Amino acid sequence: MFSLSSTASAASPILAVGLNVEKQINRKTLSFEVTIERIKKMFDKVELSVSSYDTAWVAMIPSPISSSSPFFPQCVNWLLDNQHFDGSWGLTQGHPLLMKDSLLSTLACILALKQWGVGEKQMNRGLQFIESNFALACDEKQHSPIGFDIIFPSLIEQAQNLDLNISPGATNIKELRHKRELELQRGYASNSEGWRTYLAYISEGLGKSQDWQTIIKYQRKNGSLFNSPATTAVAFTHLQNSCCLSYLQSLLEMFGNAVPTVCSLDIYARLCMVETLERLGISRHFREEIKAVLDETYRYWLQGEEDLFQDSTTCALAFRLLRVNGYNISLDPLSRYSEDKFSNSLGGYLKDVGAALELYKASEIIIDPNESVLLKLNSWTRQILEQQLSSFSLYGHTLYKNIEHEVKSALSFPYHAKLDRLSERRAIEQYKPDNVRILKTSYSCLNLANKEFLKLAVEDFNICQSIYIEEYKQFERWTVERRLDKVKLASRTTPYCYFSAAVAVPEPELSDARISWAKNALLITVVDDFYDWWGSEEEMINLIQLVEKWKIDANIDCCSESVEIIFSAIRDRISEIVKEAFKRQGHNVKSDVTDIWLDAIRNMCKEAEWSRTKYVPTMDEYRKNGYLSIALGPIVLPLFFLVGPKLPKNIFQVPQVNYMFELMNACGRLLNDIRGFKRESEQGKLNAVTLRVLQGGGDITEEEAIKEIEKFIADKTRELLRLVLQEKGSKIPRVCRELFWRMTKVLHLFYLKDDGYTSVGLVDTATALFREPIVLKELLVEADKN
Repeated sequence: MFSLSSTASAASPILAVGLNVEKQINRKTLSFEVTIERIKKMFDKVELSVSSYDTAWVAMIPSPISSSSPFFPQCVNWLLDNQHFDGSWGLTQGHPLLMKDSLLSTLACILALKQWGVGEKQMNRGLQFIESNFALACDEKQHSPIGFDIIFPSLIEQAQNLDLNISPGATNIKELRHKRELELQRGYASNSEGWRTYLAYISEGLGKSQDWQTIIKYQRKNGSLFNSPATTAVAFTHLQNSCCLSYLQSLLEMFGNAVPTVCSLDIYARLCMVETLERLGISRHFREEIKAVLDETYRYWLQGEEDLFQDSTTCALAFRLLRVNGYNISLDPLSRYSEDKFSNSLGGYLKDVGAALELYKASEIIIDPNESVLLKLNSWTRQILEQQLSSFSLYGHTLYKNIEHEVKSALSFPYHAKLDRLSERRAIEQYKPDNVRILKTSYSCLNLANKEFLKLAVEDFNICQSIYIEEYKQFERWTVERRLDKVKLASRTTPYCYFSAAVAVPEPELSDARISWAKNALLITVVDDFYDWWGSEEEMINLIQLVEKWKIDANIDCCSESVEIIFSAIRDRISEIVKEAFKRQGHNVKSDVTDIWLDAIRNMCKEAEWSRTKYVPTMDEYRKNGYLSIALGPIVLPLFFLVGPKLPKNIFQVPQVNYMFELMNACGRLLNDIRGFKRESEQGKLNAVTLRVLQGGGDITEEEAIKEIEKFIADKTRELLRLVLQEKGSKIPRVCRELFWRMTKVLHLFYLKDDGYTSVGLVDTATALFREPIVLKELLVEADKN
């Protein structure tokens, strides 16, 4: 008998499961949104740690009224209140690799307290800490603060002169003094501007030997020397410079009773946030915030803001982010970072790998072959990075073991061959949420690195990956439904086709565009193989006639089953695109899409005819035909209708579209020819390399022909990038212009080492991208180990 109660009872377990799943989804969504909001708030304020080391130097400044009293007693009180339990001072208590930093900070704080005769208990505990850990001051495995080998021995001498009880042992003292003398001898022997800048930066370690009148030339508009409170404090003590004083007073107003080790860091920190969010693949969640930062940076660039241009890392980062986001900016500020000028800067003297890396990345964004500033910058920074791969400087803005990965990645994958989704996975897996950096002492800045960035990046990546997995299943079903799995070689290329789509159009909201790319890429690969290898002359001509005729009877008009399969798939794809495009664009694009396909297969057929008849075309003939037979049009151009904005009906008649299309095709055809010419030569096929050698009449070798073509490709790639980034006067939406650039990047990556589909490493990369989720806990555990 039917019973309502029994039905409810039977259904309740299912309902409960459904409710639990829904609750889990809602919790994940809520957590995702909460993380986004937390990160958005970070744009409002740069969170910078205070420094016991720098605060100690400010605390040592005597009052102008009485030399026996401190100018800033609140700093002295802060030192008394902020000693660690183990007797040390510093940002990181007990960090296994930052003991030199702790020793230096602790000794500076002891000297400040000793100067004013306060805190005997704290001083004794600090001295015990120093004595217990003094041997680590000579440990080469420890990270050294900038200037440690000069400043720390100097402070030891000051402490001994004040009868402070430090008994480090004669051997340790001798070794420290020896290292100090060696560094001073090397520096004075070089007599470089970089050395003099370095000595000015570490003035607190030189005492009376410093020429205080000369270092004032390093003073900035904010009154500081190098944005360093410690350097500024010791300079004020000797020079009584009012601008130095104003700077220090402004810091205490901002931070309370202590000061940071560097200030201001605002421009760099916010740019770093933008770069990190882009690198981790989560920048689309912060478009408004990022635009506000870039707009502000652009204003600073136009105004010649000192904090933007004085630091090479900040200047290079700003240039790269502004240029790739379409801001029209001058190259002039980067011209101050020639090889000679950089070597004579503080970063150059310190062999700052982080600065060299940023300059190298900036130099890759070349949009004109006449940008000699960037070309020269690219050359010498690459040399520095290659030299430093085995031995890294840990100075500057970096304090993490992962810089080797960053440098290797930058050198191995140029900007034009770096696809966001692949780079993002590597960036996530190598990301260190530890936000500790080291200059003359360690500091932390939440805006530079934190676990919230990593958490959001992992969640976002895994969400996108789940979308890709479902799409790939759909793509495989479509392949079977269209019987393409029965066609030669199609099954082998299926993964590559979807892989190229996902890395080129990774945005989760662009699913239709991504699937269209994958389907058309597979279909055009099948057609290419058909004209290249196994189609008969009759079949080749028949396929073109069928597409031209469109409405056919397959049993009568198709000369073979292979032709019927291929034509049916092409017709179905065109129909799918036309239907989807009409929903978005409001007009019929059938003739546009059909013409794109006909251009490709007609030119494939001509190449097949050349091969069959042994005809040797001129280079102009070859290029004119080859730029279309590479068949990128059917993949890229239909996506114009699927990526968002409404377009005019004559979009493919716009000259800029045709020019960018030609540039992309030129890169694709010639990259294919360079990487595949040996195989094609063995098969008796002509390409651009063999043609150039043949038509050179024996005056040009294969190697020379390849170099000539590589230069041509480089020029075309830069010209395409210029048009993609150029907003003024463009009639094409940025999202459509980027489609040409994304395909070009795919081509550069696929042909980076060999001929595309034979790239063994791409199989493993694709597997990781689509089959292996990232586990946040594992990354956090690994980060804690390091």
